[in-house]
Amino acid sequence: MAKTKTKSKSKSRPKSRAKHAVPALQHIPWHTIPLEDLNPLLQRQFVVGQEIMLARVLLKKGCIVPEHTHPNEQLTYILEGTLKFWIDGKEIVVNAGETLCIPSNMPHKAEALEDTVDLDIFAPPRADWINRTDQYLRGKK
Repeated sequence: MAKTKTKSKSKSRPKSRAKHAVPALQHIPWHTIPLEDLNPLLQRQFVVGQEIMLARVLLKKGCIVPEHTHPNEQLTYILEGTLKFWIDGKEIVVNAGETLCIPSNMPHKAEALEDTVDLDIFAPPRADWINRTDQYLRGKK
């Protein structure tokens, strides 16, 4: 009887896994992801999971990210440099080592006050970035 129960359990496991795919483990060094040139002052790379996205964004001094909004919650962590944000009627300067949490659907704009490298985390992943339909970032300073 014990063998029968074990067989039943092992037969049922693949069925449940088929319904709920196990997320793929990813190990991706940044240097293996090509830099995407959005405009002369803005480049990015990103990695997409099932429910989250991590982007490495490189902004040259003077780069303006025009005001925009998106349904994704955003965490911005500045690795190097400084970004000035206009958000919720405030000007917020975020320096290296600092984080800014932007709620979903909140309009915001940013300017690189110096050459800046930032990590942006989005949940869920940004469909407009994945599909390359983010025209507000392309071809402008």
